[in-house]
Amino acid sequence: MTDNNLGKLLEQLHNELDNTEAVDEKGRELLRTLNADIQELLERSEGKQSDDSLLERWQDAIDHFEATHPELTSALSHLMTALNNAGI
Repeated sequence: MTDNNLGKLLEQLHNELDNTEAVDEKGRELLRTLNADIQELLERSEGKQSDDSLLERWQDAIDHFEATHPELTSALSHLMTALNNAGI
């Protein structure tokens, strides 16, 4: 996966986050954390690896939003798969 493709996926996820209305406090906190994670990934230099805690936070978000926000869940899942495949 190229940096350009990763950037596009991260931008799409960021747009989806902007359009998501969380219904509970945990959801709002997860969205804030995801937003910070996305910004960090967008700013990282090439070759840096993501940490396990980032992937765990994203999986927590997928689990939390799975039933209530399927579009967000799909975007998160797609990006996590892409990051894993790219070794990030």
